[in-house]
Amino acid sequence: MDELIRYRQLLLSLIWRDVRVRYKQSLLGVGWAVLLPVSMMLVFTFVFTKAIDAKQVMGIDMPYALFAYVGLVPWTFFSMGLTGCVGSLVANRNLVTKVYFPREVFPLSCVGSSFVDFAIGCAVLVGLALYFEATGQWSFVMTRSLLLLPVLVLMQMALTAGIGMLLAMANLFYRDVRQVVGVGIQLLMFVSGVVVPTPSDGSLLARVISVNPMVPIIAGYRDCIISGVAPPAGPLVYAAIVSCVMLISGWWCFRSASHRFAECI
Repeated sequence: MDELIRYRQLLLSLIWRDVRVRYKQSLLGVGWAVLLPVSMMLVFTFVFTKAIDAKQVMGIDMPYALFAYVGLVPWTFFSMGLTGCVGSLVANRNLVTKVYFPREVFPLSCVGSSFVDFAIGCAVLVGLALYFEATGQWSFVMTRSLLLLPVLVLMQMALTAGIGMLLAMANLFYRDVRQVVGVGIQLLMFVSGVVVPTPSDGSLLARVISVNPMVPIIAGYRDCIISGVAPPAGPLVYAAIVSCVMLISGWWCFRSASHRFAECI
């Protein structure tokens, strides 16, 4: 940790490099950070309001577009962060083999650059909320539950960073990890409460799905922003514990194997 603090300027430089490269020579620029969750929101809104009555079938008592977007913004942060982390060591092979510094800066920079997109997506969320407030489809209430949002963001960043370091290390030794992660993230989205509510009937399926720490995190965003209530303490504490465990174990495994990175890359 002391090393990361000493090399914080390098970490910030890598984050800025990732953001700049991502949108360099792009017509939309940072607009791509908004286009992905917005386009997915429009697709799912069409499906679950035109083809399926979301309110009647899934019990969603709020504008579905708002429900979906509040789930898609943090999920996009999570998925893009992990996708970037997986190939971060391989993409920076020249630096890994020639210069010494804590290798954690590579996956952490991917999480940091994805957080920039997350912040931009949150700005659009404010506009979407104002629209539904103005049209009378939903009413925003300022409550103390909003103070929990930074906690949720920190939990998600810790979880993403921990898993990201494990995946970056694994992909260095087994290059097909990248393909597996790409497919897995797409499938995991549909059992994380992103676009459809997760079951809460106490069935075996519901218990298995609840093991995923992103489920209470995404539900927590909706509770704080849309419902104006504090998330249930039990699932939130569970997600916090898993996030801390993943961050610590990911960092420890990454540091323990870092001496082998140069020879495996």
